[in-house]
Amino acid sequence: MTTRSIPTLVLDFFAAMQGGAASESAMMALFRADAAYIEPFSGSVRRHQGKAAIREVMLAGWQYPLPDMRIVVDAYHATSDGAVADWTCHSPGLPAGKGSGCSRFTFSGGLIASLETTVR
Repeated sequence: MTTRSIPTLVLDFFAAMQGGAASESAMMALFRADAAYIEPFSGSVRRHQGKAAIREVMLAGWQYPLPDMRIVVDAYHATSDGAVADWTCHSPGLPAGKGSGCSRFTFSGGLIASLETTVR
């Protein structure tokens, strides 16, 4: 898939995910102050409201980074207020070396207003 059709905001998010803790500032700059992040990675599906809560859950995840992690956007489409990206995460730390999921972004004011991630 060509990355030309994917907004920079989405590409920057996945780059920051791959960058781990070293990308904390870049990651947090992508979110609105009142953003919501819904994720399944902390043991159950949880909602984190506001940048401080999002930073906290990201930092917790970055304490145990996946080795040699690479995220590939497999499919992307724009929505009326954001985007949906299907992705595959490659790492020898994952079962069979990869996992996949979907991230639903809502944008506002050029930033991420909400992000809901599911895994398959």
